Amino acid sequence: MAAVQWHSRERNYKAELEACRLEAGPLEFGDFHPLKLITVTESKAKKVARKGSTSSTSSSSSSSVVDPLSSMLDGSDPLSLFAATTDPLSAAAGTTGKTNRDKQEDAGVGADFDLWSGKRSYILTRYTTTEKLSINLFLGSEKDKPTGPGSAVSEKVRTRLEELDDLEEGSQKELLNLSQQDYINRIGELNQSLKDAWATDQKVKALKIVIQCSKLLSDTSVIQFYPSKFVLITDILDTFGKLVHERILSMCTKSRIPLAGTTMSDNFGQDEVNETAKETCLNWFFKVASIRELISRFYVEVAILKCNTFLSKTGISETLPRLTLMIRGIGDPLVAVYARAYLCRVGMEVAPHLKDNLNKNFFDFLSTFKQIHGETVQNQLAAQRVEIPTYLTLYSPAIDWILQCIAYRAPEALLTEMMDRCKKLANNALLLNSVMSAFRPEFIATRSLDFIGMIKDCEESGFPKHLLFQSLGLNLAKADPPENDKLQILNVAWKVITKLKNPQDYINSAEVWIDYICRHFAKRDVNTVLADVIKHLTPDRAFEDAYPQLQSIITKILDQFHDFAVLFSMDKFLPFLDMVQKESVRVEVCRSIMEVFIRQQQEVTRDPVILNALMHICKTMHDSVNALTLEDEKRSLAVLINGFIRMVSFGRDFEQQLSFYVAARATFCNLEPVLIQLIHRVNRLAMETKKVVRGNHSRKTAAFVRACAAYCFITIPSLTNIFARLNLYLHSGQIALANQCLSQADAFFKAAISLVAEVPKMINIDGKMKSSEGYLLEFLSNFFSTLLIVPDHPEQGVLYLVRGLLNIIQDYIWEDQTDTKVRIYINVLHLLAAASQETYLYHVDKVDSNDNLYGSDPKFLSEINKLAETLIGQILDHLKTLGKEETLKRQSALSLSLFNSILIHGDLQNNKLHQLTINLCNLAQKHGFADTKTMVRTLEHIKWQGRQPNMRHLADLALRLPLQSRT
Repeated sequence: MAAVQWHSRERNYKAELEACRLEAGPLEFGDFHPLKLITVTESKAKKVARKGSTSSTSSSSSSSVVDPLSSMLDGSDPLSLFAATTDPLSAAAGTTGKTNRDKQEDAGVGADFDLWSGKRSYILTRYTTTEKLSINLFLGSEKDKPTGPGSAVSEKVRTRLEELDDLEEGSQKELLNLSQQDYINRIGELNQSLKDAWATDQKVKALKIVIQCSKLLSDTSVIQFYPSKFVLITDILDTFGKLVHERILSMCTKSRIPLAGTTMSDNFGQDEVNETAKETCLNWFFKVASIRELISRFYVEVAILKCNTFLSKTGISETLPRLTLMIRGIGDPLVAVYARAYLCRVGMEVAPHLKDNLNKNFFDFLSTFKQIHGETVQNQLAAQRVEIPTYLTLYSPAIDWILQCIAYRAPEALLTEMMDRCKKLANNALLLNSVMSAFRPEFIATRSLDFIGMIKDCEESGFPKHLLFQSLGLNLAKADPPENDKLQILNVAWKVITKLKNPQDYINSAEVWIDYICRHFAKRDVNTVLADVIKHLTPDRAFEDAYPQLQSIITKILDQFHDFAVLFSMDKFLPFLDMVQKESVRVEVCRSIMEVFIRQQQEVTRDPVILNALMHICKTMHDSVNALTLEDEKRSLAVLINGFIRMVSFGRDFEQQLSFYVAARATFCNLEPVLIQLIHRVNRLAMETKKVVRGNHSRKTAAFVRACAAYCFITIPSLTNIFARLNLYLHSGQIALANQCLSQADAFFKAAISLVAEVPKMINIDGKMKSSEGYLLEFLSNFFSTLLIVPDHPEQGVLYLVRGLLNIIQDYIWEDQTDTKVRIYINVLHLLAAASQETYLYHVDKVDSNDNLYGSDPKFLSEINKLAETLIGQILDHLKTLGKEETLKRQSALSLSLFNSILIHGDLQNNKLHQLTINLCNLAQKHGFADTKTMVRTLEHIKWQGRQPNMRHLADLALRLPLQSRT
């Protein structure tokens, strides 16, 4: 079997291509489209009386295609018919639900209302302390256990009252010297204890925990922490109120099923609240009424305010005024304003339509506002060493929330009323700030000059004016003031901001107002503001404490200026960027600039201002890469830099374009994806040159494309990924060949051949080690396809590149359990068969391949046949080594592969080759590993080929290839 004489079959590629084409037939489009969904139309007969007509049936169907599934349904879908049937309960529920939703939209809150949950995290972050805190922890006792079923009702009542008294008589322990985090953890433990007590039916214990927590809201010993304490405690109160309401609601709904599309609480009326539920509800209110302390009684009753709906329809509306009056008994103004805030919050949740109560709470606060400057408060602040401006900021969350509730969907006249009340209080800054924060930006923007006048009249000592201008700026960033007032507003506001001595106060205000300036003014004004910011932050390196604000300013500028020619024409933009000197922040800012550029830049650019600026920005990102940089970070930076490179074009000035790529290679040498991108761009530049000259290179253009090839040849070795190098050598060689640079192409291909020997056994793919043989087989298959059209060197011999590559493959150490080497040899057989043809399947324009150089010279063909015979001999030797039982499946697969290759490319009129084909077919089927269906189709194809002209020998082959069934 080893002495095989190879002869390639002569191929007529054009004739084979024509024979494989599908027969073209006329196609009437009409309504037909292959991707259009099939629509089945029900046909209904309709009698039409027409004179002299024997048939009067007309059909509404326009298609003759009958869908058997649809015909069984007689044109109707039973599921659709079932869904179309109206359920009276569902209809009633839908009507009721719609009515309720309409009412809620009219009187309730919508998606445009900022919920308390959105403010919670800000308050916890903003109001912190380093002082030590104290907390009272409840000490449980055996009394908390539920009484047995034999206990009398009076005994149970007496026991529970004793338990409540026990709480107030000292059944608790005070923990002192707690840090802020310890305090938060303790509150979390109390919240969990509340849930656990409720789950184990220890309702009195749950109430004790709530009373104990609400008492903490009367403690202002660490006053800076009070807003955060309020948030933590009211979380527990909310949990308690929800548990009580759900328990009573479950009593109302045990014997009824809610309508479709509604919840249990959506559709019950007063007549459906049973006596047990009412009694339980009253019991809870009586328990709350027995609490002695005002603050605890107030907070617990507000927490279960929603339960009033179980007693009467007007329960909430009657209770809210009483609770509002209760707050008047709280002496501390800070405690009182947060109590009002909690009442307003719960009121907006359970009865958002009752606006009068909101107004009453706010007006009560105004009437007691003078207490803030009273002797008691001043002594307290002096004892805790808290300044009055700091103390006033503690009121902001509560007042802002109350005003937000009042201002929600309020008429514009209400804002006018609030402004008048502020003026009556001598333009109190705290109140004015809350008004600007609560009302809609459109209301504030239209009265910007009025608010500026009120800000001027405010006292500086109580509440800093720059905070008021920040609040005004936030509104102007969301809504536009009158056109004629824009410049005057900016002039007045910036005069105040630029006079601020504290750099932090200055940059906070500038950050807010930069949005307004970018939206309404030209680049000259923005540039002036940037210069002013640089002037204020450069002394004493104040910019080091303002990186978040600087980053925010740049982001806001990028949001408004999408034309980078305008952006970089501002001479202060890059100096402003240079103030961001912390590397991590600087890289993040540069990244955001590049993201906006790639997203917004629609056309390529050659503007030197843009190129120099972006090159500087990209270099900053590149220089941040070091040995510790993660691969994902490198990849993301490379994507941005590659996006910039793709957007640079100098048109027909190809030499300038190549110079840019040379500079980019020097600048971005540490990012491998960028180098790969540059190589591809230079190769594309060479092909664009070929396109311009239409393949007819002059001396100048020929020198230019050779320079492009030299660029690639120099750059590729700097890459670390070996398969990236292999593919780029091959690709660059193909480009050089297309531009008739034969010596350069030869150098690329020789470099690729030499590099094959260095391919490691295992390579890292996405963090996993995988065998490289599959990737190497894929590359070599592509490489051999290119080598078909590469002309031989006159001094190197026939197919010198193919022989050199085969030598490398022969010496390469392959894995023992794979057949990659033999599969490569089979692919080379295809190449040799194609190289033996009189005319090759494909060519490169203006490059003479071996079919033109040798013209089917017998010596050339003899060399090819000898090489093929050597390969077949090695393949057959390998097949012999696979005769062991564990390798029979591999032997069958390889035999079938070689059989197909000889069948397609070999001249089977040669007796030895003919016999080899039969032997390979038998070997493939010998042990039953060949797929029977595949063998049947192969045999049918051979029979079909045998009926073609000049292929009669295949018919004889088909007779000698019996199929063997699996046993």
